Amino acid sequence: MFFVYQTNKRKLIVVFALILATVFSVISLFSTGAYAVFNGSTLKKLPIYGVETSEKKIAISFDCAWGVDYTDKLLAVMKTENVHCTFFMVEFWVNKYPDYVKKISDNGHEIGTHSSTHPHMSKLDKTAIEKELSSSKTAIENIIGKSVSLFRPPYGDYNDLLIDTCFDMGLTPIQWSIDSLDWKNLSSSEITQRVVKKVSNGAIVLFHNQGLHTAEALPQIIHSIKQMGYKFVPIGELIYKDNYHINQNGYQVKNS
Repeated sequence: MFFVYQTNKRKLIVVFALILATVFSVISLFSTGAYAVFNGSTLKKLPIYGVETSEKKIAISFDCAWGVDYTDKLLAVMKTENVHCTFFMVEFWVNKYPDYVKKISDNGHEIGTHSSTHPHMSKLDKTAIEKELSSSKTAIENIIGKSVSLFRPPYGDYNDLLIDTCFDMGLTPIQWSIDSLDWKNLSSSEITQRVVKKVSNGAIVLFHNQGLHTAEALPQIIHSIKQMGYKFVPIGELIYKDNYHINQNGYQVKNS
């Protein structure tokens, strides 16, 4: 009986120690900016998918990697509508179209990096990740003369190492909460319906500057969302810079 009692006591001590370790780990994640959610029995770190806010504001974003055929039309629409958004640019695109990088910035839009070579970032080691981020960030900054603080992983592909490395380098990893699927060459009406019906406070919308029907759909999307009472802001103005955590949906939540 005494042996059984001692065995159970030791088990309880071990369980209690594990619980304390988990609690301290979570507290550490919240306090250092390495935000995470539980995924099964492990903690998975997340980029920012959106923002939990009572304000009716959302952010439009464009990924730039493959061309500029429709970029002038996109810029014209946003100038007419007085909307500013965020463009995420791959370095090889930046090097090929430096005039567009400057034009986009001069039009008041925010620019973030989308990597140097558009790889699957979760397959890279820390050194390769740092090179992708540093090289692309510098290429953009040399053209626009402004600091780059946002990063979007190509293919939406990430892991804990990428998230940690981003924060270590002063970059905030950004995902999206609404995918327009414009890269699938959906029609203008399909893109519009898909985006408008999913709009909510703090949403981040993903478009591509080379989407076949994106420029055609954008005016109606902006009009519809404005009629719903929403304001458009760049991602850098939408997200919290500190004192926040990430919930299970990847949304920033301001700490009370």
